[in-house]
Amino acid sequence: MENKRPYRMGARAAAVAATRARIVEAAVALWTRRWYDDVTLQHIADEAGVSVQTIVNHFDGKDGVTDAAAEWLAGQVADARQAPVGQVAEIVTVLFDDYERRGDANVLWIAQADRVPAIARALGQARDRHRAWLAEVFADRLPAPGPARAHALTLHYAATDVYLWKLWRRDLGLPRPDAERAMCDLLTAIDPRRKNDE
Repeated sequence: MENKRPYRMGARAAAVAATRARIVEAAVALWTRRWYDDVTLQHIADEAGVSVQTIVNHFDGKDGVTDAAAEWLAGQVADARQAPVGQVAEIVTVLFDDYERRGDANVLWIAQADRVPAIARALGQARDRHRAWLAEVFADRLPAPGPARAHALTLHYAATDVYLWKLWRRDLGLPRPDAERAMCDLLTAIDPRRKNDE
C-alpha cells in the first residue's frame, strides 16, 4: 500500500498539470484570434475539453487563466529566441521567426491593454523580458551601465518592436527578406560603437 501511494500522488500531479496545460493552451489558441472579451470561460472549457468548474478550480477565473497564459507564452518566446550575441542578421532572423508566428496576436493583445488589466500586466512583463533579451543579445555593443546604456537600449527596443514588424510586414506588405534587411540596417545605424569610431 505504501509503495502505491507515491505513484498515485505522482500520477495525480501529472494529471493536474496536464489539465492545466490543456486549459492554458486552449485559452492561448482562442486569444490569438479573438478579442479577450469575446472569449468566455465556456469557450475555453469547450476548447480544452473540460468543464467551466474545472477552470475555476484551477485558476479561480478568467484573470487567473490570463496570467497563466502569459507565463506559458513567455516560456515559449524564451525558448524560441535563442540567438548568438552580436550577430545582427541572426538576431533579426530569430526575432522575425517569433513575430511571424505570434506578432499578429501580440498586436491584438496590445490593442486591448488599456481596458483589460490582466493583459496590461502581461504586456508589462513581456516588455521587461524583451528589454532584458536585447541587453543579452547586444551585450557586445552596449555601453556600461548608466544613462548611455539606457538610451542605447531604448533605441534597440524601438528598432525591434513588434509594431515595426507590423508596419513593414502587414501595413506596407514588405516581403520578409526586405523587412529583415530594414531592421538590420536600423540596428547597424544605432550601434553605439559607430559613434566612437567617428
